[in-house]
Amino acid sequence: MKVSDQIRLRIESAIASGELLPGDAIDDVALAGQYKVSRTPVREALLQLQAQGLLISTPRGGSVVAKMNLQQLLSLWELLAELEGIAVRLACERMSPDEIKALVKLHRSSKKLADKEDMDGWQDANLKFHELIYEGARNTFLRQEVLRIRSRTGVYRRHAFGALGRIKSSYDQHEKIISALEKRDTASACAYMADHMRPGRDSKTLNDFIMSLPRDLLAG
Repeated sequence: MKVSDQIRLRIESAIASGELLPGDAIDDVALAGQYKVSRTPVREALLQLQAQGLLISTPRGGSVVAKMNLQQLLSLWELLAELEGIAVRLACERMSPDEIKALVKLHRSSKKLADKEDMDGWQDANLKFHELIYEGARNTFLRQEVLRIRSRTGVYRRHAFGALGRIKSSYDQHEKIISALEKRDTASACAYMADHMRPGRDSKTLNDFIMSLPRDLLAG
C-alpha cells in the first residue's frame, strides 16, 4: 500500500472515530514526520480527502476537517439510511446460514453492552454488526460508499446517539433486523433498517437530536 493511502486511511479513521472533529486542522508536517516521508505523499492524501468532502482547504493552504450545516447533515443521513437499506436487502438475499449465525452471535454478545449502557463498547459492536451486513451484501462499491458517509457523519451521529440515550432502542432494532434476515424477509429487513438509521423516530426526537448538536460542529 502506498504511503499516501496509509495516511489517507489514518485520517479517515481519526475522523470516523471522533479523534479529529469538524473544524480541526490537519498537521501535515507532523504527518510527514510520523511516516518519515516528504510532504508530497501527505499532500496527495489530503487532496484525496478533499475530493471526498472529508477535508476542506484553507486560504493559507492548510486543510481542516469539513463541517456540515444542518441541511447537509440531514440530507447525507437520509442517503445513508437508504444505502443501509439496500445493503440489508442484498444481505437478506445473499448471506449464507453460517454468516447469519455469526451475526446472531455478535448481536447476542452485545446485549451486556446495551444493558450496561456502555457507549464505547456499543459503538464498536454496532459497527461490527453493520460490517457483517455489508460483507453479506457482496457489493464492494456499496460498502465503500456507506463507510464514506459513515465517516463524514460519525461524530454527529455519535453525539446525538449519546444525547438521546438510544443504546437499548438500537439493540432492540438489531433484534428485528436479525429476525427478518433469518426469515429472508427483505421488505421487513429494509423497513427495520430504515427505522434503525433514522435520526429521530418522530418530530419530538428529531427536534431533540437537532437541539443536542453542538453549534461549533456545524457550518455557519
